[in-house]
Amino acid sequence: MSIELQLKNKVLEAIQQMYGQSVDSENIQIQKTRKDFDGDFTLVVFPLLRISKKPPEQTATEIGEYLKKNIDDISEFNVIKGFLNLTLNTCFWISFLNSVGQKKDFGYITDKEKPNTVLVEYSSPNTNKPLHLGHIRNNLLGYSVAKIIASQGDNVFKVNLVNDRGIHICKSMLAWQKWGDGITPQKAGKKGDHLVGDYYVKFDQEYKKQIEELIKQGLSEDDAKKNAPLILEAQEMLRKWEAKDSETIALWKEMNHWVLEGFDVTYKNMGIDFDRVYFESDTYKLGKEIVLEGIEKDVFIKREDGSVWVDLTDEGLDQKLLLRADGTSVYITQDIGTAHQRFADFNADELIYVVGNEQNYHFQVLKLIMNKLGYNFAEYLFHLSYGMVELPEGKMKSREGTVVDADDLMDEMIRTAEEMSRELGKLDEYSESEKAQINRTIGLGALKYFILKVDPKKNMTFDPKESIDFNGNTGPFIQYTYARIQSVIKKAQLRNKLIPADVQTNTTTTAKELQLIKQIYSFPEVLFDASETLSPAVVANYIYDLAKDYNQFYHELPILNEENENISMFRLFLSQQIGRIIQSGMNLLGIDVPERM
Repeated sequence: MSIELQLKNKVLEAIQQMYGQSVDSENIQIQKTRKDFDGDFTLVVFPLLRISKKPPEQTATEIGEYLKKNIDDISEFNVIKGFLNLTLNTCFWISFLNSVGQKKDFGYITDKEKPNTVLVEYSSPNTNKPLHLGHIRNNLLGYSVAKIIASQGDNVFKVNLVNDRGIHICKSMLAWQKWGDGITPQKAGKKGDHLVGDYYVKFDQEYKKQIEELIKQGLSEDDAKKNAPLILEAQEMLRKWEAKDSETIALWKEMNHWVLEGFDVTYKNMGIDFDRVYFESDTYKLGKEIVLEGIEKDVFIKREDGSVWVDLTDEGLDQKLLLRADGTSVYITQDIGTAHQRFADFNADELIYVVGNEQNYHFQVLKLIMNKLGYNFAEYLFHLSYGMVELPEGKMKSREGTVVDADDLMDEMIRTAEEMSRELGKLDEYSESEKAQINRTIGLGALKYFILKVDPKKNMTFDPKESIDFNGNTGPFIQYTYARIQSVIKKAQLRNKLIPADVQTNTTTTAKELQLIKQIYSFPEVLFDASETLSPAVVANYIYDLAKDYNQFYHELPILNEENENISMFRLFLSQQIGRIIQSGMNLLGIDVPERM
């Protein structure tokens, strides 16, 4: 039984014993004591005054005296107006620390009675360009959110939807046809996604030239954009693709293959994976079928030109296109098919889309459409809308070739880690292979942590130099703290100091040590909050605070050189448990922690 539940039960008992009345347990509010007050847990007394019929201070004092008399773990209490602050004794906290040492997956829920099946969709790349910095935030968020939800006992499946069809794909294909001269990734010495991305940029460059020429000839900008030969050719290519033209399909398959091979390399380097990958080229067909059924059910409107729309004006929105006049699909069409397919495949309880906030309207529309079609799962579609990520120089644009490729950024982070390690001389004694592995761990850890420590809803600026600092709220600082703990443990072993399975509950402790144990106590609550809010930032900043406070403890108090053996063993045991929490928390962020740095 948790201490919170024990306190709640005793408060109910106290009210019955002292005031002769029972009270609904929902009126018993027990929370952690605020940092600016003395105590560990606080009882809010105000809801109980109608029963005690006494002033708040007197009621709180009477309940406090009863609890201290009947719960051995309470050492003292204080009353601030209508708040009863309870302090637990050292024996309780050390006993708790011992229990942590016995639990392999402390903080995780491993025996949930009715686990939900949750799908988390992330990445969702287009096969016309390589993954970039924006995709990095998407992938890291999705992967971490999936791990955090799974830590709470639910069955989680990581899914990806590859957007491998549509006008944007045809733009790259058409540009390669016109200007590629048969180039392949092998001939170019490039990853396939980078090569195809070059032709997406090439299309935009040539398209803009045509627009400028048509404007000079007297067309408006809008008419020029619609009638430029390149865009008309791309639209025709899309029609051929949907009509299964053999030459178009063959080119599409070849170029998609190049890109998908490149994506796989990037995903592996990033340290993320998927349980199932869907392709828009498959799901759009199902989406079209569902849209056509919707016409027959009078859910959708078919106009004279053959285009199909949904009317959402009653919901405060507008009319939304579902099929173009030429019968080709739009994004929402495939999302209709994909949602249907996934719930059929997994019998899911919830589907979380990790997609940037520029798509808020899109997912609002999707949910309304699925509801209009009568799908019960519509209410279980959730859009994890995250903010944009920029560099200090500003926004990035794929079509103009001003994006930062994910591959290039990861390589740069590893190189920066190498430079810093060399300057600091931290890895001088290691072999070249060991240096390479540690620098990779540090570089990628810096990137991941800097991205994930920010609340997903917020826009952010990624600063590579700031992210890899060994001081402050960074991944390397936390990694170094973990390595420091492992170094202490190894030195203890060399001195034949074996860390015990548990420690004596009557060990003398300092305020700093008790604070660290109380921080460990918060870990399950942190994971629960992160799961409920879908925010890895909750875990990231908790781990930073724990690492920061551990370092203060490390500098203020001797561990191996402590003369009192019991205290030395206690501090070693405490260090070991904190190392485990840091490793566990960083793992949920997809970040490795090196044994030495």
